[in-house]
Amino acid sequence: MRGRFITFEGGEGSGKSTQVALLAERLRMRGIEVVTTREPGGSPGAEAMRLLLLSGVVKPLGPTAETMIFAAARDDHVQTTILPALTGGEWVLCDRFIDSTRIYQGVLGNVDRRIIRALERATVGDVMPDLTFIMDVPVEVGFERVAGRGQVKDRFESEETDFHVQLREAFLDLARDEPERCIVVDASQTPERVASRIWLAVVDRLIKQRTPRVAS
Repeated sequence: MRGRFITFEGGEGSGKSTQVALLAERLRMRGIEVVTTREPGGSPGAEAMRLLLLSGVVKPLGPTAETMIFAAARDDHVQTTILPALTGGEWVLCDRFIDSTRIYQGVLGNVDRRIIRALERATVGDVMPDLTFIMDVPVEVGFERVAGRGQVKDRFESEETDFHVQLREAFLDLARDEPERCIVVDASQTPERVASRIWLAVVDRLIKQRTPRVAS
């Protein structure tokens, strides 16, 4: 049986990686094999491209070129990590996937939607998320969390406030457009509360569906 594919999306400092780890732990306690991964990255080739993308070296080439490099990284990620895990019956939890490209490069970078969808067909095919959590936090909260890491900001974290405001709005628009796949989570709450909200959704949308019904 094919595994389940869950992605986590949202702005900077929204707690995606924390929730990936917490959900993975909870699934493993139920005996479910889990692979956790991220984008850009998640495979040796994609991790090499991650350094280029997040350092800002690619930014001067423009959003279309950046989109193509993201697509190349995603192709390696899907073929090397995601697809083999799903085929083997494992669940895959991914910190960012296609929706980040649709929002960051598509909506905010004004890359033609037809280009983005064509790249998706070539690199992702039918390896689409079963469920996507949109981690929503006020921009100022995200800024505080990023600052609290004590690390140098990457290419996207360094964008101006207006960029992050538009980013948040675009992710919320995405959730409204695809309610059957996307669930908005108030990620400004404690990690424990957020994790509980996510777990309830996973049980309702994915785990209950896999539980065989006992004949009466």
